[in-house]
Amino acid sequence: MDAVTLLRAAYQPLLELADEVDDERGWLPTRLPGWTVRDALFHLAGDCQRALVALGSPTDEPPDTDAVSYWSEWKPGTDGAKAGLRGTRIMASVWTTARGPAGLFAETGRAVLVIASRTDASSVVGTQGRRLTVDSLLRTLCVEATVHHLDLDSVLARRPAAEALAETRRALDGLLGTPAPASWDDIRYCLVGTGRLPLSDEERLELGPLSERFPLFG
Repeated sequence: MDAVTLLRAAYQPLLELADEVDDERGWLPTRLPGWTVRDALFHLAGDCQRALVALGSPTDEPPDTDAVSYWSEWKPGTDGAKAGLRGTRIMASVWTTARGPAGLFAETGRAVLVIASRTDASSVVGTQGRRLTVDSLLRTLCVEATVHHLDLDSVLARRPAAEALAETRRALDGLLGTPAPASWDDIRYCLVGTGRLPLSDEERLELGPLSERFPLFG
């Protein structure tokens, strides 16, 4: 499936949430320590702003990153990850209502989908000091949105789109270096693969030495 279609499927339920979320639901907790719904929406808006900058920053140099290797530097529990959680919480607190970050994400998310659909998927762009094709960039955004969809289960009762979950599984398998057991549910794999939940004893036994590689990113 092309990357724009994947990203649209991943963004759709999040954009619908952003259109309707109110202050009461905006203060509900998420899976991420210290983050409320409004914090997660602000973070998603930041992803979209970064994507718009990337799509407007083409380069003639070859890519040095793809949709899987992009995640290799992101590990939960590190000082950098903790600082990122705190920084987002501080910046999101500037908004006086949930409608601020929600509206920002709704606007920028839809803008990303439009601009991405008009951009050559094979062109190379820069983001966060790395270079990757537009196709890879959009796939990383799909994975990010899918994982944060699961973080927002206090306000999003439905599962992420099947195709978005499949793309996230593909990224996790790439980082693991082999497919995870087929018996693992996509959502469970996403949660343990990104450090939202720990591996069970049974899962560790099934994985063997590969269990030491978890979480794969976060």
